[in-house]
Amino acid sequence: MKAQLIAREGLASVVVFLVALPLCMGIAVASGVPPAMGLISGIVGGLVVGFLAGAPLQVSGPAAGLAVIVYEIVQTHGLGTLSVILLAAGLIQLGAGALRLGQWFRAVAPAVIHAMLAGIGILIFASQFHVMVDDVPKASGLANLFTIPSAVLKGLTPVEGSPHHIAAAIGLLTLGVQIGWNLLKGRLPSWLSLVPAPLLAVGAATVVAYTQGLPIAYVQVPDGLSEMIRLPALGDFGALLQPAVLGSAFAVAAVASAESLLCAAAVDKLHDGTPSDLDRELRAQGIGNTLLGILGGLPLTGVIVRSSANIAAGAKTRWSAILHGLWLFLAIVAVPDMLRAIPVSALAAALVYIGYKLVNVEAMRQLWRRGRSEALIYGVTVTAIVSTNLLEGLMIGLGLSVAHLAWKASRLEVEVRPLEPGVIEVDLRGAATFVVLPRLAKALEALDPKAEVHLHLEHLAYVDHACFELIRDWERQRAPQGGQLVLEWEELAARGKGLSTPRRAPTEAAA
Repeated sequence: MKAQLIAREGLASVVVFLVALPLCMGIAVASGVPPAMGLISGIVGGLVVGFLAGAPLQVSGPAAGLAVIVYEIVQTHGLGTLSVILLAAGLIQLGAGALRLGQWFRAVAPAVIHAMLAGIGILIFASQFHVMVDDVPKASGLANLFTIPSAVLKGLTPVEGSPHHIAAAIGLLTLGVQIGWNLLKGRLPSWLSLVPAPLLAVGAATVVAYTQGLPIAYVQVPDGLSEMIRLPALGDFGALLQPAVLGSAFAVAAVASAESLLCAAAVDKLHDGTPSDLDRELRAQGIGNTLLGILGGLPLTGVIVRSSANIAAGAKTRWSAILHGLWLFLAIVAVPDMLRAIPVSALAAALVYIGYKLVNVEAMRQLWRRGRSEALIYGVTVTAIVSTNLLEGLMIGLGLSVAHLAWKASRLEVEVRPLEPGVIEVDLRGAATFVVLPRLAKALEALDPKAEVHLHLEHLAYVDHACFELIRDWERQRAPQGGQLVLEWEELAARGKGLSTPRRAPTEAAA
């Protein structure tokens, strides 16, 4: 039995390693930092977070969702400040996990989450399109988007002494192999379909570039692990006194936590094992990011691509995630020259594809079917993320979500339908809160005081204590005039959660 467990988890860990290797380096390139920083984060995500995780089948490592934030931090404050920001963010996550705040991340509106992923996808697609032709990304998301035609022109127009068209050819080769392999997967034997598309695509591009000796940019990896570790200087910690730097730490902590815990919730739907302990997972992520702040790595999160590959490969325990970190460590130690043969344009092309996939068209359709307001929140949030930055865009999205919730809570429709002489039906739709109390009182007082009123609650989402008491008092006032109210008090109390039903119906007392 132990031999079967070792074989199963070992095979799954190799599959995850093969998926993680190009993505760790590619996300580092997208973040504007050396590829080695992404590999360090992958190692810590496996060996440390994998061991401590509350979601044992989730795989952690550098995530595309944070590449945009990291790039902005590095461009504004530098690599040294990134380390102390990450250290502070990890401690914030650790504190949030200790306070058992993990469950609260499930309360974020789906429209905001899908918009965050789509916005990140657009930003990654636009920036890495330039890297795919061995060019430098522009200063903003909008600038990257608007200059894509110029990147296409550079890739299509050979210029003597320029590597752009050669890098573009390697990028197109990578995209072609990745897309083609994904299309063929359903027709391949199950064992062959486990070969990760990013690895196959980047591998093919690497073989072509290396054998042809193409004059393009290649990954730069230090000779040993000791050269990769970069401890923060004491002077770097003073940056945390700056409000902008401290705000960046909270932004990294918030986005990394949301991405990790939402990923954990998604992973739970892919297997039949024990559900994730989100608070434990949050603490594990905090420990991992704190350690990476000391070692000089990239922020990590739980990542759905590697996690789904882990489950698809048959993993049943946390050992697969742990072992994948070990294989990353051995790759750095044993074969750094092989990593240096990887073209930067190939990694960028793999990320262009990931950015495209993050813009989930089906999610947009579902939000549109759910309601125009949800689609509006999605559209505004995506636009804000792309035109400003990820943090400001998320704040705008969350603000709109809260405003939408407040608007729904202030809506109450009162539909009055006479059935026959002396009998009236009243439908309540929406939420009966103190905000709409005057409107509800006016509608009820306008009814014939001697009529039999059937009050329907099927479409009432919630009633607060003020409206509950209003309906009870209104019934008592009508009783002496012969008016009757047909209402299930228990159902009304249930919708108010915690409200007490009358001991005796007022109409019965009047009788």
